Parts: sequence; C-alpha cells; structure tokens
Amino acid sequence: MNMEFSVARGDYLSAGKVSSQIKQTLKQIGYPNDLLRRMAVACYEAEINMIIHSYGGVVRLQIGEDGAVTMVFADYGPGIASIEKAMTPGYSTADEKAREFGFGAGMGLPNIRRVSDHFDLKTSPAGTTLTLGWEMDV
Repeated sequence: MNMEFSVARGDYLSAGKVSSQIKQTLKQIGYPNDLLRRMAVACYEAEINMIIHSYGGVVRLQIGEDGAVTMVFADYGPGIASIEKAMTPGYSTADEKAREFGFGAGMGLPNIRRVSDHFDLKTSPAGTTLTLGWEMDV
C-alpha cells in the first residue's frame, strides 16, 4: 500500500493532519498501540519540521507485504545547514512565528531518531529527504 500527502510551508493550522491520517490508516490495519505511538511521534515531528523549516513537500507512506512501514518526508529546501547541530537536543532554528504556535523546542530530529527503527537523513539546498522505517509483521 502506498499513500502520499502534501505538506505546505507555514501551514500551522493544519499541523498534525497528515500524521493523524497516517496513524488512523495504520490503526485500521491493526498495528499494535506501542508501535503506533512511536510511528505517530516520528510522523508528527517530521511533519512539523516540514511546516516550520521547508518550502513545502510530500510525505509518502509505504506499507510492505511483510508489514514493514516506511515513511519518506521529502521537502523542497532550503536544506539543513548542519545535521550535527540539528541532531543536538535543544538546538533550534525555528523562527518567532513557530515559537508562537508552541513549536521549535529543538527536539524534533532527536525524538524522531529515538522512536524509529531506521533513520536516514539527506539534505542539500534543494531539499531534505528523511526516510524512516519500522519492521512489523501484521
């Protein structure tokens, strides 16, 4: 099964809609609650990062026949200046608007890595692609 969702730059009012739709889909399939929670945390954090930091992008959900789940978050730039800094808990480049909405604590990428079985981050000025995965037999 493959699904694709759009994420718009600065769309704080829609923040969390994609992750909610993905969680609902995975719940209907029958993934256990502990795994759903980990996937939902990662998806929400990545979706928020796209809203705050990118020029927009897409989220692709792939569910393999073996139950493995892959989520790909691909945005259109501007890229991450320093992955090392971005992976440091508490480091944030969020602007004032993001902070007004309660975002920008600098825990997104560290939390995503913590709850994901597979974590791959590639970035350039043209955009960032974050690929996450979880293994599970359903």
